[in-house]
Amino acid sequence: MRILTAAQTRQADQATLREQNITSEALMERAAAAFTQWLMARQTPADAGEVLVFCGPGNNGGDGLVAARLLHQAGYAVRVFVLPATSYSTDFEANRQRLPPAVPLATLTAELPPVTAGALVIDALFGTGVSRPLRGLAAMVVSHLNQAAARIVAIDMPSGLLADAPQAPEAPVIQARHTVSFELPKLAFLLPQNARYVGQWHTVPIGLSREFLTGAEGTMHFVDATLLAGRLPKRAKFGHKGTYGHALLLAGSRGKLGAALLAAQACLRSGVGLLTVRTPAVGYDILQTAAPEAMALTDPAPDFISELPDLGPYSAIGIGPGLDKAEATKLVLEKLLRETKVPLVIDADALNLLSANPDLLRLLPPNSVLTPHPKEFERLAGPAHDDYHRLELLRAFCRKHQCYTVLKGAYTCLGTPAGELYFNSTGNPGMATGGSGDVLTGTLTALLAQRLPTLDATLLGIYAHGRAGDLAAQHTGEAGLLAGDLTRYLGPALQELTTPDAL
Repeated sequence: MRILTAAQTRQADQATLREQNITSEALMERAAAAFTQWLMARQTPADAGEVLVFCGPGNNGGDGLVAARLLHQAGYAVRVFVLPATSYSTDFEANRQRLPPAVPLATLTAELPPVTAGALVIDALFGTGVSRPLRGLAAMVVSHLNQAAARIVAIDMPSGLLADAPQAPEAPVIQARHTVSFELPKLAFLLPQNARYVGQWHTVPIGLSREFLTGAEGTMHFVDATLLAGRLPKRAKFGHKGTYGHALLLAGSRGKLGAALLAAQACLRSGVGLLTVRTPAVGYDILQTAAPEAMALTDPAPDFISELPDLGPYSAIGIGPGLDKAEATKLVLEKLLRETKVPLVIDADALNLLSANPDLLRLLPPNSVLTPHPKEFERLAGPAHDDYHRLELLRAFCRKHQCYTVLKGAYTCLGTPAGELYFNSTGNPGMATGGSGDVLTGTLTALLAQRLPTLDATLLGIYAHGRAGDLAAQHTGEAGLLAGDLTRYLGPALQELTTPDAL
């Protein structure tokens, strides 16, 4: 699905009104009802206690008024507080009139109402229309709620948070425990710098125009199973190991053979037909014992890779896990960049060699896949002022080098040579453990070896990698998750994405 800008979100609302021939008040009722149903599914009236709804003068405040009415009708104790304003939106006024007299409503003043720790607060002060930092009484209210340590649930956006631009330093922003957005996530939800404001985010469907959502222009996407439908074909009945490609991994050095082994196991579990692993001589026994399905091609050097093998047999190559940064290994990387004719995945120490030797970047074959974590990316593309600037650096880097770059994180972001950004939806904090990146390298190399288009292979790989983590965590818990657990769930994760037989 596409990630819309704040302006496009408003356009989606208008397109829905025209297409479905409904009023804006009816759409507001639908949205607030979806929010309220979400809340009631998680908090009974007894658990919620008194619900405090803080409303601004616009349509976000109107959503809050509808939610207050619906909660009251469902038996919740509700109080409403409204920011004073010279004018209120039409839909706000309509829903203020519809609020039952039994629901207390007060206009906020500088003498702010007490909010106890743990109180359930609905933030409906401001939505996506905010374009500058909150000031005056609005800023006071936000600070008051944050300091109260209330259980804040934000409708659509935490008040004061910009949907698709960085915050001004020290700008007052609601710190929500949960944010419930309509239909689609906002870019702001996906960036680390906003985590303390957004909390856990959720989306609820409200029937926005499908035609608008699918046709909206933009370069940002949220990767889910729907977006990936049809990209991973079912394996052929009469397929054989040659059908699914022959991958080469150049990985490992003394003390870091585990990285090579994890990448190899992931590659094998991701459907490759044949796998050869080039390791230093010290890795031979380890590889043959722990990954007997892979062919071991040992280097003459005992502790690191010093020579590039013949590349003729291979349909994709991965390099980097546990590689080390010896001078001879740098020369191997340089020769590989000059000679390879097949898709290339570059990770870990291979990325560090690129950043330490920028001239090598000019040798990157088109459509290479790089998989840096943020620090590795910083060494490649320079430091970022904030998370939004990092995305601009990512776009520029991918365009300049005509490569795909997988910027790893909670919402791993794939940048493409065309400047598109794809944010992954799968994965969990348990994957923040050594070796997870090596598993991703093996997965991507396997999918590219199967001759899938680079964009398809990379999107499938990052999604399946995260999904494997989610499946594994159901058994291990997040704290107990190891990188090796991911390899065992790659097969089920990819099976979920396989295109079924058509009738």
